[in-house]
Amino acid sequence: MAQRPICTEIIRVDRLNLFYAGLQALKDVSVSIKPCAITAIIGPSGCGKSTLLRCFNRMNDLIEGVRITGRIIIGGEDIMARGVDLLSLRRKVGMVFQRPNPFPLSISQNITYGPRVHGMLGRQRSEEVVEQCLRAVLLWDDLKDSLNAPALSLSLEKQQRLCIARLLAVEPEILLMDEPCSALDPIATQRIEELMTKLREKYTIIIVTHNMQQAARISDQTGFMLLGELVEFGETRQMFTSPADRRTEDYITGRFG
Repeated sequence: MAQRPICTEIIRVDRLNLFYAGLQALKDVSVSIKPCAITAIIGPSGCGKSTLLRCFNRMNDLIEGVRITGRIIIGGEDIMARGVDLLSLRRKVGMVFQRPNPFPLSISQNITYGPRVHGMLGRQRSEEVVEQCLRAVLLWDDLKDSLNAPALSLSLEKQQRLCIARLLAVEPEILLMDEPCSALDPIATQRIEELMTKLREKYTIIIVTHNMQQAARISDQTGFMLLGELVEFGETRQMFTSPADRRTEDYITGRFG
């Protein structure tokens, strides 16, 4: 599993701009993200939150017509540079989506799939990795007797936990979460939030959320985006009690968005 990094910054974004076929979706975004912390990105729909999140593992490269300028430094490497190994990057920076997307395989096969693709797993370690990852997402006691059951038979909450366990199996450093609780009920949401708080001890987590209460509850840093611009970024408590920008205050207090 990933070890706690010894540094004050794991991601640095310098003057990042992104264009979709002429439409500018990100405007001169610069930000520094701490390791082993939860960073929330908030803002109204269409403001660029998910677009920024997908930049961190270059998933926007899959969209035709995208043009990006600026730099994203992760662990000292500019991931926007030519020749970057995208498979290695996406192992290091994993993504959890809005709706759980387990593979149509067994529970254990979901977890061992990534390590096998990356050549990380010998047959003798399969059971160890499955148990380790399920314990990390607090599912081992529930699922240890049904590891060969279809992953799609699980509840949505457990599917989302399994998807997180699947990421942990390839030993990432950063977990990107794009509205990971949007398909879940309040009780399941609380459990996922508790899990994120636990995972923060070893991993850097960046979460996009429309739920400002969620951002206030679980995050250490928060960024507010509006029309592609990162309007304000800082410590969560400070932002939610005395934001520096009037637009942030208007959004947080519900005047728009």
